[in-house]
Amino acid sequence: MLLGPRQVGKTTLARAVADGWSEGSVYLDLERPTDLRRLTDADAYLRRLAPRLGVLDEMQRVPGLTEVLRGVIDDNRRGGFRHGQFLLLGSATLDVMSSSSESLAGRVSFIDLGGINVDEAGAAGIDEDVLWTRGGFPDSLTAADDDASFRWRQDLVRSYLEREVPMFAPRIPATTLRRLWTMLAHSTGGLFNASRLAQGLGVSSPTVTRYVDLLADLGLVRRLPSWHANTGKRVTRSPKVHVRDSGLLHALLDIDTLDTLLGHPVAGLSYESFVVECLVNAVGDRYQPYHYRTARGDEIDLVLTRAGRPEVAVEVKRSTAPTVSSGFHRAANDVDAPYRYVVHPGVDEYEAHGATVVGLRRLVERLRA
Repeated sequence: MLLGPRQVGKTTLARAVADGWSEGSVYLDLERPTDLRRLTDADAYLRRLAPRLGVLDEMQRVPGLTEVLRGVIDDNRRGGFRHGQFLLLGSATLDVMSSSSESLAGRVSFIDLGGINVDEAGAAGIDEDVLWTRGGFPDSLTAADDDASFRWRQDLVRSYLEREVPMFAPRIPATTLRRLWTMLAHSTGGLFNASRLAQGLGVSSPTVTRYVDLLADLGLVRRLPSWHANTGKRVTRSPKVHVRDSGLLHALLDIDTLDTLLGHPVAGLSYESFVVECLVNAVGDRYQPYHYRTARGDEIDLVLTRAGRPEVAVEVKRSTAPTVSSGFHRAANDVDAPYRYVVHPGVDEYEAHGATVVGLRRLVERLRA
């Protein structure tokens, strides 16, 4: 099993898995010289782990290790140890995922590990607004105060730009990428316009597209494609771009508290991105996510499709007493979605003109089921 690509702050999870999966599980941090030395003869060492679970963290630090794993996994499977042999982790696993797809085909499953979701936070007694403000990384969410959480997220942004990005794209200037990431934060949930972003950065449109591709591959932004099949309407084909973690979005914009966030022009867009990410994480790979927007301006913030057919249409309203817009109704009729929801930050649930007005946590729980 390989988890990726958003893995910063996952060490606690890895150790919890190692402690709880099976007695005597082994955790290796491949950034530590002592753990690296254990893999001097990787084939022999990894074979000795069976039948224990081997957790290999920062896999991208040891190129070619998947080739060794393939032989070990095959031999273990022939010996009856078929599942749960290794858990592969990495804070930026692009190369690892690529090589695993080639070397470990049929032997590996992939999990995109998202942040803490609203139902998980609620079960731990953490308020939804705190999760929205601080984001879903555990160390940020559970920090002693807002200041400590904000500093942690600022350090994480710097770590990505100075450490992770050069590993995979050494020719991309960190300052340019930070400016792009910040521009995307200001317009999170907006339509992708490469020309406008390129003009602001002083680079070409193809370069902007390549940079956004990198941020998406690293799990930092989400490109939400447009649904445009079989509606008979003129629709916008451009994807929307969301900054995936609301806490990182706020760190990029120097928003450190809920009060500052509520008074900021980006508050509504930030809440939309937060809701979209919570819902997409809740459904996993059971649905494919899209947005929908017509030339007239009728819009659905999130369309969830299954087997090529829209099933769920979601509009996001940062209001405790939301109204259902006529544009959402027309758009939902266009795609013929049987389930229609208007998500708001409260807890009330009621029917309004053919749509269900519902709180975010309740809808996440419903979609998980």
